[in-house]
Amino acid sequence: MEMDAGDNVYREGLDPHGCENDDVMNGPVLNGAEVQLDEFVGAHTEYNEEEEESKYFRRKRFGIIKNLLAASVGGMLTYGVFLGLLQLQLILHYDETYREVKYSNLGLKDIDSKMLMSINIIPVCSLLYTPILIRFFGTKWMLFLTVGIYALFVSTNYWERFYTLVPAAMAIGAAIVPLWTSVGNYVTRMAQKYYEYVNYKTEHVQEQKRAPHGSYNSYIIAFQTVFYGFFNLSFVCAQMPMYFFLKHYIADMNHTLFHVHHCGTSSYGIIPGFNTTVLQKLPRSSELITVESVLMAVAFISMLLVLILCGSAYRPTEEIDLRSIGWGTIFQMPFKHMRDYRLHYLFPFFIYSGFELLFFCTGFALSYGVCSIGLEHLAYIFTTYGLSSAICCSLALSMLCLPRQVPLLTGASVHAILLIALFCWDPKPSATGEAPMLYLVAAFWGIGSALNKTGLSSLLGMLYEDKARQDFIFTIYHWWQAVAIFIVYEWSELPMKAKLSIMLVTLVVAVLLYLWMEHKVARSIPHRLPKIPKPRHKVRGYRYLEEDSDETDSEKEEEEEEPEDEEPNREQEQPRHRNRCGVEQVQAAGGGDNVG
Repeated sequence: MEMDAGDNVYREGLDPHGCENDDVMNGPVLNGAEVQLDEFVGAHTEYNEEEEESKYFRRKRFGIIKNLLAASVGGMLTYGVFLGLLQLQLILHYDETYREVKYSNLGLKDIDSKMLMSINIIPVCSLLYTPILIRFFGTKWMLFLTVGIYALFVSTNYWERFYTLVPAAMAIGAAIVPLWTSVGNYVTRMAQKYYEYVNYKTEHVQEQKRAPHGSYNSYIIAFQTVFYGFFNLSFVCAQMPMYFFLKHYIADMNHTLFHVHHCGTSSYGIIPGFNTTVLQKLPRSSELITVESVLMAVAFISMLLVLILCGSAYRPTEEIDLRSIGWGTIFQMPFKHMRDYRLHYLFPFFIYSGFELLFFCTGFALSYGVCSIGLEHLAYIFTTYGLSSAICCSLALSMLCLPRQVPLLTGASVHAILLIALFCWDPKPSATGEAPMLYLVAAFWGIGSALNKTGLSSLLGMLYEDKARQDFIFTIYHWWQAVAIFIVYEWSELPMKAKLSIMLVTLVVAVLLYLWMEHKVARSIPHRLPKIPKPRHKVRGYRYLEEDSDETDSEKEEEEEEPEDEEPNREQEQPRHRNRCGVEQVQAAGGGDNVG
């Protein structure tokens, strides 16, 4: 039997109306187009909205952890390369034979002094431009640019001349405070965003309202601890050029300390009488180029880490809001924030934080360490300090279960005991028997430094939770550190007893004022913060269609009631309140007439 032309081969499976019969369901089955439409529009039985939302925010939390680790490792590599190259450069340039043979008429010693002057003096001016740069470029891009400046400094060492080294050192000096401000702000913002992704179901997160006071504290403490745990390893990374390259050329202490007679507390300056030749043979230029190339590669990797793996600290609309308050206002804000009594009482702690870091790198490591056990053991002293501080950063987690004063006061107590011990300690030159005591002091100094740095950064993040203020606060903190480092640079020729006395007095004053600040905060004494103006938007587009169209519920809430941490101008607020009440009375009266 032949099939008629044009007949459907599946005709026997269709009912008279043209629909396919299902033997199982005994009913018509939808055709292909209707099935696809039903699958696209209809509800998916296997879709679980709550589970998908949970997976989404889990990915967001993993992204925050990735940002934190990338910023931490990037900072560790950047400062490890910078400190290692600077140490290598200063040792080589100090050797008189190296200067005469390699660069006879260039005056490397004078170039080094101008480099150190630029690195230590220029940051004193950073308070004038740091907030403007961060608001202009954004926190993430400011971090990337400053890391790039450190890589630029590494590249200039391929051609050591005045016009390459000194300008690069000036750029480093200009970038120090912006780098640390952006890092502190970035880590704090990551902690706050992680809190939001963990508590995404709470009402204030969904409506973008201000979180309850103290909600971020545990996350800020943990994130700052992780960052400084990684960063302190930069002191270990900085010793890699010494371990794998320079130690084969360093002369022993019998040669370098031959004319040294006083060390420790009885010394003046750095190391009086230290030999001007510290190399037993000169390194080849090809070997130096290899070392500098490795350091340059590591610096480039740190740039890529920040560029590729670090996400933005703010949403694009938040970046626009932060810079749209006006550049003049941004310039004034750090100065206005200094009127807050909480910052007033923390200024001595900021200064001591700068004192203790540079004193260890110059005063203790050289006047005590190198002076007694030789330059060949300098790397071991810094390694002990770096490992101790990196491991003991975890002690700052005690703020999660103990009062927040504990880490800062513990670190200050450790340093106070060490300063008194150093004041009484006069090690003998070329005495290898002093090595165990030197390493022990370096380890305990690392414990105090870890608690100091982690505690201060965590404290600032807890006191100033407003994301619109954090860059100003961290600018003030690191600017005072820069001022302290400049003072330490200037006092290098003072007697050791004078240096230790200044540090001990500063530490005692810092502890007393900090305890008084905590006492006033516990009594809820109001503090003074400048009111940040409302963003002035001049752009019309998809984001800002009309005046105040970008207001979130949190901004409207802030207008209705002033934040607790600000002192509003009562004389200006009272008339506005009366007018608002008058309008409400008129509306109420009109509504009553209409009802009646």
